[in-house]
Amino acid sequence: MKTYQVIAKRFRPQQFCEVVGQDPVVQTLKNAIRMGRLGHAYLFCGMQGTGKTTLARLLAKAVNCKNLSSNQEPCNSCSSCREITSGCFLDVIEIDGASNRGIDDIRNLNDTVIYAPPLGRYKVYIIDEVHMLTKEAFNALLKTLEAPPKHVLFCLATTEAHKVLPTIISRCQRFDLKRITSEQIYETLHSITKQIDIEVEDKALCLLAKYAEGSLRDAESLLDQLICYESSPITEDHVLKLLGLLPLDLFFALDEAVSKMNLPFAFEFSEKIFKMGCHLGHFLESLTTHYRTIALVQMKKTDYAEYEQSAQYYSKEQCLKILEYLLETQEKMAKTPFKQVHLEIILLHILRSKHQISVEALVERLEKLKEESNLPPPPPKTNDEGVEEAAPLSPNNSPETPSIDIKRKIKHERILHFTSVEFNGSIR
Repeated sequence: MKTYQVIAKRFRPQQFCEVVGQDPVVQTLKNAIRMGRLGHAYLFCGMQGTGKTTLARLLAKAVNCKNLSSNQEPCNSCSSCREITSGCFLDVIEIDGASNRGIDDIRNLNDTVIYAPPLGRYKVYIIDEVHMLTKEAFNALLKTLEAPPKHVLFCLATTEAHKVLPTIISRCQRFDLKRITSEQIYETLHSITKQIDIEVEDKALCLLAKYAEGSLRDAESLLDQLICYESSPITEDHVLKLLGLLPLDLFFALDEAVSKMNLPFAFEFSEKIFKMGCHLGHFLESLTTHYRTIALVQMKKTDYAEYEQSAQYYSKEQCLKILEYLLETQEKMAKTPFKQVHLEIILLHILRSKHQISVEALVERLEKLKEESNLPPPPPKTNDEGVEEAAPLSPNNSPETPSIDIKRKIKHERILHFTSVEFNGSIR
């Protein structure tokens, strides 16, 4: 039986021009090769699936290629390129920093550095997850990394650059790889589905691209999984079921319930979430993304047509308040043993948000009440001759004098009561 090659490996870039979303890094490396200004050590930093190891391999392939093109692209046909692609080229040594992290491993590396490359022009050491090396191993690498032989090139890759010793970073040319945009991931996935002749809806590809959160390799792995999950044509519903995500219709139903302040909907919605077996952490992330999208639509930063109606149910202030509340709640959800009750409280808070007064409006009302309480007493009444009239007598024949202090105290008590209700008893 023929061995299947996963999409991420099958469509791994074999030339610089195929690398997605890292144009500044690619241009710098190609210029360094063209001008003959190669550094002795490069550090590639970035999240998983953005091309760190791929760029290191392409650099190793380019510096050892026997038929390098005029724009510094490896030919992929000479013996060096073919062997590097297959992973059996003797002059390209890949080391896993997680499993070879001790001082003895680095000492062995230092002992082999002095030998000239038997096949190519450069001996390239690619150390993946270099941040996993111990402090002693880093110190053992320092001297070699600072002044290696002319035929040696170091390529270090890490997802956690802050764990790499500053003395190591200072001896490398550092490249920070950025997240790949959803649009670029979508275009890549669309191209792959065309090449392998699999029909996938555009909405399904868009959902995969967003879910990958900037990692092209993660998106390709999800596409591989999706192809095994369902036969062609693959739709958005298939992606939702595979990833355990909720359809947008449920969130839009929540928006409608908010507009009507339908409090019982919180319990119905919570029951539905638990019956579907959704992961609550993922649900809260999806809910946060939902309100973020509404906020973007309200601020004219995006044009999702399906969100136009939902955006009208909320004010900008209300939407931002819900987002802030959801971010504060996610950590509490992981700790509480009463998951469903906690979820119902979250939903009830969202449903009541429409009638909650903002802090700014509350402060404005308090200021008005304060101004009213500080008004001077009305001037005494005078008759036609300009003589001040006596105050009217009370039933016990004593003059009635309005007690300003009592009135102020009453207003003060009302303000305190009003404030305590609006802040739900929280002074913070």
